[in-house]
Amino acid sequence: MEHISRSELNILLVEPSDTQRKIISAMLAKEDIGQVETAGTVAAALQSIKAHGTDLVVSAMYFEDGTGLELLTQIKNDPKTQAIPFMLVSSEFRPAKLEEFKQAGVVAILPKPFEPIHLNRALNASLDIINTEELELELFDVHEVRVLLVDDSRMARNHIRRVLEGMGLKKITEAENGAMALTLLKDQAFDLLVTDYNMPEMDGRELSEFVRFNPDTAHIPIIMVTSEANNAHMSNIQQTGVNALCDKPFESAEVRKMLMSLLGH
Repeated sequence: MEHISRSELNILLVEPSDTQRKIISAMLAKEDIGQVETAGTVAAALQSIKAHGTDLVVSAMYFEDGTGLELLTQIKNDPKTQAIPFMLVSSEFRPAKLEEFKQAGVVAILPKPFEPIHLNRALNASLDIINTEELELELFDVHEVRVLLVDDSRMARNHIRRVLEGMGLKKITEAENGAMALTLLKDQAFDLLVTDYNMPEMDGRELSEFVRFNPDTAHIPIIMVTSEANNAHMSNIQQTGVNALCDKPFESAEVRKMLMSLLGH
């Protein structure tokens, strides 16, 4: 698989402020980014992507003609563009606002103003998504690992699926809530469960408890994906038998380490 380096990366920077565009473009240049195109509106960004594509979208949250979330949603709902990673740059700190982006499959969220270290980490996360590399497992053929992916957001499922497929996991079955997942678990065998925490009907915690207390499924490793991985109440979640907690945005490097640990031995 050919890898794209930073110097080959083509970024579309979508930012309404001329000043901010210049500042962020200069920071990207210092990070050795190959090419930075810019757009000041949602419409201009979509036009640019349609005309000549891009490897990564770096976008602000608010524009004269719409929001970053609308731009992200349009990109993720179009089969031709849904694989393009999307990085949000915003001074927004309200969890509910950021949660919408996390659920839609954003690859990284940068605070505004940000330091070079923040940008470096976000670029690494984006390149990990673009440059896929298969896991090498001693005991499993990675192509044969059967994964059950549970999340009520289709866009979040698409993003997580893409990260997992990039590591060579091909047998992925999807469910949109815990109740649907339980039905699948009754009829099929799985080697790994990746579940969201916040879901209607049955949340990730309840699903994990069912899996752990049922002798037929108790052995399945569970990765819980949540926007609240650092919150105090998440320590209670681990007591339900979850093997690993993973933050949204779902980062390849972090997930790779978890999978090596859970499936590698």
